[in-house]
Amino acid sequence: MRILLGALGAVVFALAPAGAHQIRPLGHAYPGGGYTGDVFVHKGFAYLSSWHGGNCPSQGVRVYDLSKPSRPRHVSTFADGASNLSVRGTWTEKTIAQHAATSSFTGELAAVSFQNCPGTNSFRGFGLYDVTNPRAPKELSLVRTDPGGSHEIWLQTVGRRAYVYTAIPLAEFPGHPPSPGFRIFDATDPRHPVEVGAWIAPPAMRGDTPGVFVHSVRVNAAATRAYLSYWNLGTVILDISKPAQPRFLGRTTDTQGSAHSTAITPNGKVLIETHETNGGRPSFWDISKPSRPKLLSVFKPPRKLLEAARKTGAGGFGLGVHDPKIIGSRAYFSWYSLGVVVADISDPRHPKFLTRFLPPSSRDPEKGFCPLGKTRCTFSWGVYPTQRYVVASDMVGGLWVFKPPR
Repeated sequence: MRILLGALGAVVFALAPAGAHQIRPLGHAYPGGGYTGDVFVHKGFAYLSSWHGGNCPSQGVRVYDLSKPSRPRHVSTFADGASNLSVRGTWTEKTIAQHAATSSFTGELAAVSFQNCPGTNSFRGFGLYDVTNPRAPKELSLVRTDPGGSHEIWLQTVGRRAYVYTAIPLAEFPGHPPSPGFRIFDATDPRHPVEVGAWIAPPAMRGDTPGVFVHSVRVNAAATRAYLSYWNLGTVILDISKPAQPRFLGRTTDTQGSAHSTAITPNGKVLIETHETNGGRPSFWDISKPSRPKLLSVFKPPRKLLEAARKTGAGGFGLGVHDPKIIGSRAYFSWYSLGVVVADISDPRHPKFLTRFLPPSSRDPEKGFCPLGKTRCTFSWGVYPTQRYVVASDMVGGLWVFKPPR
């Protein structure tokens, strides 16, 4: 990998942490009942999604009041099987919340992805919820997306309109008649969302490459660009200024494959791409010319962190990076067995390790993620940084809060 990336003019970094310290937790909440998914923070509340596990308890989304970050307080649960029979047998990996002021709705709107539990034919798609009062969320609509559910989702408001962008991996998996894995819904009236656009990589682009499907999507604030994590095709950049006519602009070509998710710097010129594979690393891309993304660097965590994780028995994609988030000149990576890794990205050609937050190990409820022979471990799924605090979701440990490093 070093030789391949070097040939592209990129720089691979593995910087030692000069005097770096491990961040201590500020607050914690354990929801119980199974595994947690991603976390999103909006207006002082954390929205903690859930993952299926073997038991698939349909836990929905748990909402926590973070007015006292040291004491996250559970205030409500929604999109769960216990409160709504129509979503039993589902799991909710991703939740996005935004303020919306459209001709049909004004308030706080949340989009939730639904996938059916393994071996079931349960509901699959996404739901829209009024979370203006996070203590009493209200279901507005459920939208089915066949042949598979919404794996990862994005909600974006622009002007007086609102849109839902969803990634549906099964739409492009072998064994199914190919249909667009990326779809756009006009949710200006969140009670009646309407599909208005879609895109699928053309055969000439897909070629014979295996594992080509849309895993994740994020959209810029102006809703003019979509960044699709297209697994072994890289990150596909689309012009979506006309939602009914998404237009291909370009794509990344990282040889690591397994493009999982992305984050975009505030100026919109640099894209971070993560790779959910054995030892996957974040790659940094100059996308100022989206037709020709240029690889700038690949960030590697300090060797000491990897060695410490290996000593606990972690291996495989447990040593790989999951999700990236950016706030200011810092990137936060949820890095499975490594916890949350924080990097200075003020110079994206030379990203520098700053510190990390390693959640205390927790009991694995189904022994599905901890290394063989271990009953307790850390397995960080998501992270959401704010100026005041950073929230992390650990699949086995639940919700963690810590202060951002100075």
